[in-house]
Amino acid sequence: MFRKYLEPFVAAVREPSVQPGISLYTVSYYSEGLLVKAALAVPDALPDDERSLPALLYCRGGIKGVGKVRPERISEMASFGYVVLAPHYRGNEGGEGRDEFGGADRHDVFSAYELLSRMPGVSSERISVYGFSRGGIMALLAAIECPGLHSAVVWGGVCDLFLTYEERVDLRRMLRRVVGHPRKQEQAYRWRSPIFRAAEISCPVLIIHGTEDGNVGVEHARRLADALQANGKPHELWLVESASHLFKGEELAAYTRRMFDWLAAART
Repeated sequence: MFRKYLEPFVAAVREPSVQPGISLYTVSYYSEGLLVKAALAVPDALPDDERSLPALLYCRGGIKGVGKVRPERISEMASFGYVVLAPHYRGNEGGEGRDEFGGADRHDVFSAYELLSRMPGVSSERISVYGFSRGGIMALLAAIECPGLHSAVVWGGVCDLFLTYEERVDLRRMLRRVVGHPRKQEQAYRWRSPIFRAAEISCPVLIIHGTEDGNVGVEHARRLADALQANGKPHELWLVESASHLFKGEELAAYTRRMFDWLAAART
């Protein structure tokens, strides 16, 4: 039964399960001619051949060894009855190319969406995208560039890279190396900041953000909500009082449940 979910990939390697009822794989696929890798989580309780599962395209945060895809997190999400595909982005986990922090590596997400939309056993009309931290950039760009997405979730997500440069002094060296300086390479920062393209977002957006997030300031969430509101785009903003960047324990579980309830109810 699992074979049909693996058909679109160049290669798939079974990984140890971290949650009962969920199977994990490392899969390989091509993006702009580069062989990149992703994590795939699939519920063991598969529907019969007459039904399809919804899917979640999971956009990780960080860069390289920071913010890696966590098998526990995508397995938890798959337990809600979703096929979860999480690109590692080019240059990570043995994939070819270079992670560009929202540059050409955005195509790794777009290509993953195309794979999901053709994957047997996945409902092409019920594919949503989720972005955490830096993954907010990737998820929102997918919501712009991938017609047919059901909905998008941005959790503690970046939407304006100019703002990230201002608030994260500790990341400036990395950003200058990977993207450039925001004054000298203004277009590169704008290209990576989906807030400037809010009018092009084609699906409902849910924004979840802790008010005490020290990694991605809550101003990102407010600016995104304002941009969506100004352009008449359906969205919800959930600001979680006193929550930091990494929700924990029951707070994480509770908002994850609420998120999946929202995904089930969202209408494109």
